[in-house]
Amino acid sequence: MLKIQAEANVPTEYGNFRMIAFSENHSDWMPHMAIIAEHTSFNAPVNVRFHSECITGEVFHSKKCECGQQLDAAMKFIHENGGIIIYLRQEGRNIGIINKLKAYALQEKGFDTVQANLKLGLPADDRNFSAAIEILNILGVKSVNLLTNNPEKMRIVQESNIELVKRIPLQMNATNESESYLQVKKDYFGHLLDDDKNITL
Repeated sequence: MLKIQAEANVPTEYGNFRMIAFSENHSDWMPHMAIIAEHTSFNAPVNVRFHSECITGEVFHSKKCECGQQLDAAMKFIHENGGIIIYLRQEGRNIGIINKLKAYALQEKGFDTVQANLKLGLPADDRNFSAAIEILNILGVKSVNLLTNNPEKMRIVQESNIELVKRIPLQMNATNESESYLQVKKDYFGHLLDDDKNITL
């Protein structure tokens, strides 16, 4: 059962946010985070992004995925419009950075992202979004506008006690390096890409 372990106001280049760490144990060095924009109203549907950790994309600006761009765009949008980013510590679709780099090495040999994971004996996607729902319940969120292209995240909300009011697309432009990655997201996972209304930096 998740509990609030610490919280503080954090100024960022996108604005000021309230950051709250959630974990079962206060000594957990990898807590999930809620990043809440100032002046967020909980009396109306709250703009929410479920975002899984991606150290390669967010910290080192890898061009192999759009994760860093999505996080930046979500922070900008939520600062301007109010809302919450639920930052989940499940690196590499929850296979961890070591296995992620092993998968990258296989991708250099021609495997796509799903094929590489499966060849390593790992799930195509091992993420779990139940912690995000638990955090929203702790925060008292009743309804959300979900920033996502992922129908699985929508399903998780729809099957919870939280109302999904609408989806807000969060689509980034493909690069030469990320084009095949995004194609797998669309073809294998059914991500809702190529929408007319996108959030861009």
